[in-house]
Amino acid sequence: MPLALLALAIGAFGIGTTEFVIMGVLPQVAGDFGVTIPTAGWLVSGYALGVVFGAPLLTVLGTKVSRKKMLLFLMTLFVIGNTLSALAPSFGIMLIGRIVASLAHGAFFGIGSVVAAGLVAPQKKASAISLMFMGLTVANIVGVPGGTYIGHAAGWRVTFLLVAALGVIGFLGVAKLVPETGRPDSVSVRTEFAAFRNVQVWLAMAMTVLGYGGVFAAITYITPMMTEVAGYTEATVTWLLVLFGIGMFLGNLLGGKFADRRLMPMLLTTLAALTGALLLFTATAHNKVLAAITLSLIGALGFATVPPLQKWVLDQASAAPTLASAANIGAFNLGNALAAWLGGLVIAAGLGYTSPNWIGAILSGTALLLALLASRLHRRTRTAEHVTERGTERVVAGAAGHRSTPETVLR
Repeated sequence: MPLALLALAIGAFGIGTTEFVIMGVLPQVAGDFGVTIPTAGWLVSGYALGVVFGAPLLTVLGTKVSRKKMLLFLMTLFVIGNTLSALAPSFGIMLIGRIVASLAHGAFFGIGSVVAAGLVAPQKKASAISLMFMGLTVANIVGVPGGTYIGHAAGWRVTFLLVAALGVIGFLGVAKLVPETGRPDSVSVRTEFAAFRNVQVWLAMAMTVLGYGGVFAAITYITPMMTEVAGYTEATVTWLLVLFGIGMFLGNLLGGKFADRRLMPMLLTTLAALTGALLLFTATAHNKVLAAITLSLIGALGFATVPPLQKWVLDQASAAPTLASAANIGAFNLGNALAAWLGGLVIAAGLGYTSPNWIGAILSGTALLLALLASRLHRRTRTAEHVTERGTERVVAGAAGHRSTPETVLR
């Protein structure tokens, strides 16, 4: 695999760290600015919304420049946003900093997926995408716990300054290692939007919203679930999240490897297993050991869907994949927000802290049904194309035979 993938993974590590580390230092941020925890929660939801809207917007604006230059611009935004967050004199300024940093998120992963896939042979594209996303999974193992610890020991502002420094390293890595591919002349904003005429692109994004949303329904409320139901202490939850991150790391690598071999069977199997694991979590959450095992399994199965889903979008929007790829990254965050909201509703309704697992299973199960539909439509399209090709070959062969026969010509 090319070294350029390492530069993309470093950028992904920084982005993954800044996305999730805020959850670990949220009480400290709220206390310093004198706001409530729910108000401070806007630093989480504001970031997610910034990803959803920023991914397609910046991708469209970036069609006029090369992908490498766009990646460098996005890493610059990332550094500015996190520096602004670290130095913010008020809560409002920090929220602006979070939104600025979030604008880099979706477009970076969307454009980075296209760049990563273009660096390797066709049969290794999903593996290349998974290696870029490896930075995001490692962030959940190292970056988020480490950033949380530093935030508690030295202050949350130091955490965000260090995250900004990661962005600088990512910028230098992209500048040094990612090749300059140029912007294809055939790519335009209209061409990029034309990819959304394909129903398979919409099905892929719906699978992303619902499939990974199923994971987030459970993970958003993992702290009360593990402390109130499983019986863990709050101090242990950090290590449980590390375990979840390890599952994500392994699932991401396996998902990329097997998706290169048989993409849709891998996706169907993973979504089915994820649905079952979320249903199982409702029962295993009452036992410490089983809860920890199931949590890691959900992390593995949830992130095993990421490379095949991203690869599926690239395949279905092959003529102009950049915008569709970035929009699919936004779909992950849209799924996170939807699942967190639905999980909060069932808890508020008095159904208990394990009830979000049912929501997650329903979401992932629906994604499985959509994947079955997408697979069926794909087979039907391939069959129709094959029949058309065979028919064209017969017509051409017949015409050739007709012209080459002297008796036919004379008649």
